[in-house]
Amino acid sequence: MAAYGEMGVMTEIAQAVEEMDWLLPTDIQAESIPLILGGGDVLMAAETGSGKTGAFSIPVIQIVYETLKDQQEGKKGKASVKTGSTVLNKWQMNPYDRGSAFAIGGDGVLCQSREIKEWHGCRSTRGVTKGKYFYEISCHDQGLCRVGWAVAQASLDLGTDKFGFGFGGTGKKSHNKQFDSYGEEFTMHDTVGCYIDLDNNCVKFSKNGKDLGLAFEITAPLKNQAFFASCVLKNAELKFNFGEEEFKFPPKDGFVALCKAPDGHVVKSPNSGTAQVSQAKSLPNAPKALIIEPSRELAEQTLNNVKQFKKYVDNPKLRELLIIGGVAAKEQLSILESGVDIVVGTPGRIDDLVSTGKLVLSQVRFLVLDEADGLLSQGYSDFINRIHGQIPQITSDGKRLQVIVCSATLHSFDVKKLSEKIMHFPTWVDLKGEDSVPETVHHVVVLVNPKKDKQWEKLNKNHFRTDGVHDKDNTRPGANSAEMWSEAIKMLKGEYTIRAIKEHKMDQAIIFCRTKLDCDNMEQYFIQQGGGPDKKGHQFSCVCLHSDRKPHERKQNLERFKKCDARFLICTDVAARGIDIRGIPYVINVTLPDEKQNYVHRIGRVGRAERMGLAVSLVASEKEKVWYHVCSSRGKGCYNTRLKDDGGCTIWYNEMQLLSEVEEHLTCTISQVEPDLKVPLDEFDGKVTYGQRRAAGGGLYKGHVDILAPTVQELAGLEKEAQTSFLHLGYLPNQLFRSF
Repeated sequence: MAAYGEMGVMTEIAQAVEEMDWLLPTDIQAESIPLILGGGDVLMAAETGSGKTGAFSIPVIQIVYETLKDQQEGKKGKASVKTGSTVLNKWQMNPYDRGSAFAIGGDGVLCQSREIKEWHGCRSTRGVTKGKYFYEISCHDQGLCRVGWAVAQASLDLGTDKFGFGFGGTGKKSHNKQFDSYGEEFTMHDTVGCYIDLDNNCVKFSKNGKDLGLAFEITAPLKNQAFFASCVLKNAELKFNFGEEEFKFPPKDGFVALCKAPDGHVVKSPNSGTAQVSQAKSLPNAPKALIIEPSRELAEQTLNNVKQFKKYVDNPKLRELLIIGGVAAKEQLSILESGVDIVVGTPGRIDDLVSTGKLVLSQVRFLVLDEADGLLSQGYSDFINRIHGQIPQITSDGKRLQVIVCSATLHSFDVKKLSEKIMHFPTWVDLKGEDSVPETVHHVVVLVNPKKDKQWEKLNKNHFRTDGVHDKDNTRPGANSAEMWSEAIKMLKGEYTIRAIKEHKMDQAIIFCRTKLDCDNMEQYFIQQGGGPDKKGHQFSCVCLHSDRKPHERKQNLERFKKCDARFLICTDVAARGIDIRGIPYVINVTLPDEKQNYVHRIGRVGRAERMGLAVSLVASEKEKVWYHVCSSRGKGCYNTRLKDDGGCTIWYNEMQLLSEVEEHLTCTISQVEPDLKVPLDEFDGKVTYGQRRAAGGGLYKGHVDILAPTVQELAGLEKEAQTSFLHLGYLPNQLFRSF
């Protein structure tokens, strides 16, 4: 309890965590919890099983509780960026008058946009109509920017219309899309001064105190209008100084700081953001936190953790709700109407309830995107942007929306782009680093070569049901076509899966298949072997997990596997993403994953908690034709076996190329074993039992000890002799010293 308490976690949550035998925070928790409690946006990457769910749900629970407690006691939250009219009473950049990828720091003057291809701009909360005024900006990096002045109706892309005047880092001044050379270029560490003289209707700039001369004359249509400090950025960061801090290069000739402008010369921005500020009135169906997961199983797992963590949180108690598809919405709607504080759910059902007004986002303080790379790969980018756009950026009590994004990797282009758009100066917590394979994992590949292994010619075609891609092709032995070899690979992979299980006497394994249809076919093959979902204790007892299975069945199958009532879990990458099943000794990749990063994600299911694990990948030596559905039904009832380029729903899959990419990614060569699937062991490691800790003194290890024993004894004798000599040397100098 003390360890979590030192990070600022409240006693009630720490007590619940301690009862889960979490005596010390994991690395990802130690890094992330203080950051989130401190109010920051956090991007985190860590392996499944690292305590990532606790890293975001513990602080979310605490801040939701504290928010409700403050409301209960009638308190108002403190924030550096206030809402509504309060924001407009201070000179800062306006959170309600900015581009979608423009971030403003908590101080209101530090600004950033990490969009690489687009410009995003912002204007200040207040403008001036009379007098001579000045502000400074300091450049924090080498990104592109333009700064200057604009009226309220100007485009946020400063200098591209007739309502604004800009000066860019390339040394160009701009107005109404006219870019002319002016002054000097400026970049990182430079300070630019922005002057406006509304008495004489002119604009000028300075660089590091050097006056660059007249830039623009303000013409009649813009005279007597209010001018706002303005900027536009492209992958850049800068900081404004309106005069609250001492200027690096103070203005001369009667110009004064913007913050010193008298009230009679100041106009508040018409962009007050009232529609973007959450309603002060709390609604029962307006939660404080929204946690979005890519799958039902992961949503259920996260909700269970939330329930455990908030066990002792009281007065007020927190109310949580699971919103997932595939189940009747009646109960979910009933709970929503009675009141909910934390919602955990999947995109489909959340989208339905939000669009129909059943789930209101006006009070959301936290948006958590778990397994964000999975959400994006499933096509939920538009959903995320739409949901984020409906959540107020600042709540009624003056607190900014916090966004937490979890991902298998933070180096995905899509994840980076998403974070730049919806997060504010996020802190990266990357504990995953470069992909690597733990020493506790043995991973091997076996080539499935139908040209060498002719077993497929003797098999009945229905012995292992394939995916039907070649139902219209001549795949009989002797056809000698690419289609024949492809069908032979599919049949052999079924046989090799069974062979791997028998050879290693596997008692529990996850079997990854590429598609839902492949999973179904593998399950049927296990049933043919006498196994299946209801054959507890059988060598081939198994359950299947993918998105087409009914929610109740998926939940039941997962529980069966966790309890070892079924030995094998047959699943797709999507279904297994994020599910924390500990102590798995074996993984079989029937097909290599499309993405090389997923290879590490799959084989990382074994070898945890210092237990040995074996991952076997079946790699086709020839190209295999597989389904790649681009049809609207996503494969349901589709039999279009033409190639994707020809308007069909299939592609040729090159596993040898995929293997090469995986090896390049891991900077290693993965060991290959023969089709008999016998895996050689490192003799010095001793006897290896997969699923158990490495045997430190078993197998041949004792032989090595016997061989080394005489040498060790000799070293011990030499060590004793050296220490004795040292003592004698220490005695002699003392005697000499006393003789003087």
